[in-house]
Amino acid sequence: MIAFVAGGARSGKSGVAEALAREYRAARAGRLVYLATARESDDEMAHRIVRHRRERGADWTTLEAPLDLPGALVDVEDGDVVLLDCLTLWASQALFEAGLDEAVGRAMLARLIETARRRDIALVVVSNDINEDLPPRDPLVWRYLAFLQRLHRDLAAEADRVIEVVAGLAIDWKGATP
Repeated sequence: MIAFVAGGARSGKSGVAEALAREYRAARAGRLVYLATARESDDEMAHRIVRHRRERGADWTTLEAPLDLPGALVDVEDGDVVLLDCLTLWASQALFEAGLDEAVGRAMLARLIETARRRDIALVVVSNDINEDLPPRDPLVWRYLAFLQRLHRDLAAEADRVIEVVAGLAIDWKGATP
């Protein structure tokens, strides 16, 4: 099961994704694994990481993968439920810090999905929908936005379920159970 949960900043998408992961976990024997793409870059980020871990609770195993998403699944067991939070941050790190070519980044996402399916890992991917404004004028911002939106389209095409979160409300666009 592959699920994609998107929404604006502070829309409630992480809470919706965590609830969905717990729902998937109830139907299987695996662990809840939080795949974090954030790096502890400063004091504010360190405090956010501690707060988020505390809010999630002790039943989550946390793995950090700021870049190598498919490689992170080496530490995940078949049948686990993985919540990747978030694709938005991963895309910026892949593009600007690691200097990955867009095709390489898209291939990494495809490998992550393929590996999750092959190993029966339920994968819930969270990302920000940042394409609701006027097109940016800055070429780097435009490049990033185009890359992220291609990742979103790739993920939505492969996902079994696609959810958009608006003001804390989950709107199912694909794969909802009646």
